[in-house]
Amino acid sequence: MSAGARDVVLRRIRDALGPAPAAPEVERAYRHAGAPVAFDAVERFCEIVADYDATVHRVRGAGLGEALARVCRERGATRLVTPVGLEWRIDGVELVVDDPPLSARDLDAIDGVLTGCAAAIAETGTIVLDGAGVSGRRAITLVPDLHLCVVRADQVVPAVPDGVAAVAPAVAEGRPITFVSGPSATADIELNRVQGVHGPRTLDVFLVEG
Repeated sequence: MSAGARDVVLRRIRDALGPAPAAPEVERAYRHAGAPVAFDAVERFCEIVADYDATVHRVRGAGLGEALARVCRERGATRLVTPVGLEWRIDGVELVVDDPPLSARDLDAIDGVLTGCAAAIAETGTIVLDGAGVSGRRAITLVPDLHLCVVRADQVVPAVPDGVAAVAPAVAEGRPITFVSGPSATADIELNRVQGVHGPRTLDVFLVEG
């Protein structure tokens, strides 16, 4: 199509559409980080996480090791990959440190992964991983079929803006941010739900209080 013909077609389209309507004013009264909420963040987080088919274990600090060991026995997990520097220990379980970084094949051969998190969002039941520290490298939380995630009560924030603010330094450093809302799942065109497609099939969350 020549430039002249294109201009004719576009002019006819503009004439047919008529003048553009005035754009409506967009409300900008968004909720910002730190705004008060009318619910208990920890209670809401546990409730929503459970709705996603994850299993929530509420423990006191001193009981974390025992709870981790019990769940590993129930899941048949004897080898877990962990981020570098993670100090937790589990009786009867071999913890394989991701140093040097394990290959995808090695990760696939391990029973599961044990991590902490950067934050947890109560309103959406979402765990936020920032790709470093106790969150670990992104790959270790995507390849294994089982994810044991430890969330401290003081890491639970009310809503998404608070969670985004919590990982702002990681974003500024260019690290990948992963938002985990329950076990990985998808559904086909007939709405048959399948878990474990894009990440762990099973998610155990340990909410540590006190």
